[in-house]
Amino acid sequence: MTRWHLILSGRVQNVGLRFRAKMTAQRFQVTGWIHNLDDGDVELELQGDQHRIDQCLEAIRRLPGVQFSIKWADECPPISETRFHIR
Repeated sequence: MTRWHLILSGRVQNVGLRFRAKMTAQRFQVTGWIHNLDDGDVELELQGDQHRIDQCLEAIRRLPGVQFSIKWADECPPISETRFHIR
């Protein structure tokens, strides 16, 4: 199990990203959280099997209206959690 902390930049505001990312994470059985930053970027943590995290990120990237690049990413220690939520 791995956990990634990411900052997404691009067209990530006013496109329903947080809600749709939550649904996508649940579909791929990935836990973590997402929230908007004051500068217009989105902060995201994903935890699970690396293959599922990769699939989840790719599915989020293909969501209609969403266009992002990963501005920053860092692997961090897994934590005990059971779901993905919007902060």
